Amino acid sequence: MTEAALVSRLEGLLFFPVTASAPDGSLALDAYRTHVRSGVDAGAGAVFACCGTGEFHALTREEYRACIAAAVEETAGAVPVVAATGYGTATAVEFARIAEEEGADGLLAMPPYLVNAGQRGLLRHFRALAAATPLEIIVYQRDNVVLTPATAVELARTPGIVGLKDGLGDLDLLQRIISAVRAELPDTSFRYFNGLPTAELTGRAYRGLGVRLYSSAVFCFAPEIALAFHGALEKDDEATVRRLLDGFYRPLVELRNRGNGYAVSLVKAGVRLRGLDVGEVRPPLAEPEPEHLTELAALLEHGLDLVGR
Repeated sequence: MTEAALVSRLEGLLFFPVTASAPDGSLALDAYRTHVRSGVDAGAGAVFACCGTGEFHALTREEYRACIAAAVEETAGAVPVVAATGYGTATAVEFARIAEEEGADGLLAMPPYLVNAGQRGLLRHFRALAAATPLEIIVYQRDNVVLTPATAVELARTPGIVGLKDGLGDLDLLQRIISAVRAELPDTSFRYFNGLPTAELTGRAYRGLGVRLYSSAVFCFAPEIALAFHGALEKDDEATVRRLLDGFYRPLVELRNRGNGYAVSLVKAGVRLRGLDVGEVRPPLAEPEPEHLTELAALLEHGLDLVGR
């Protein structure tokens, strides 16, 4: 790939497919292929495979390899495939090499496992990963990865590190990061995107900082709603934005906040509600409570009605 080839291809809605499981908990690769293919057919701008919504934490290396290979095959070059990598540095490098071997276009570097490293340690980790793979890397800021503007500048200087996904939601910090990178590296193509669990809720706020890209969990199970909202944002259609925020996205976030791990398990349940059996989440996550599944089904129906099906 040429320099910053990945970020130049990231446009539209970023699709983070769930990883399908069979009743016995094993990988259901055929269902996963169908899920990825349907997302691309629906208009995804990129496929981020085996990431948070894809339960990266619960996959073996063999399962990860199979999913990345399947995602690459199903997209057939139509959109980029970005694979997660994470844990400690040595393990992150192993996953990165699997992703490279299976044809991924880039990597999303998840936070390192368990430790709360300082800024020098984080910089060391992400630079070591970048030096070990030709794949371009987007760093995921959340949990134990909270970057100072100075560290973000050094990451942006690092060959192979091309973007930042923000799952922290601290807009003051993100503005300072964007400003520092712009001031220090005015010619950089470094990209940012909103990676909060239901990014649509904060879409307008991030756009105020110039951050237009976002990951859409809703796209996994209701691409009609996700695309309608994205289109309304792009066209400054305030009436549609408000209608979907008030009638669908805010209630969805309130439901999501009622259970641990619901940012993943509700999405997987939503895919099942739309007719594709992708199985249950793997431990240590748990399925939503039955009454919450009933609420999700009603909310999904209402959201589809709001966009005219």
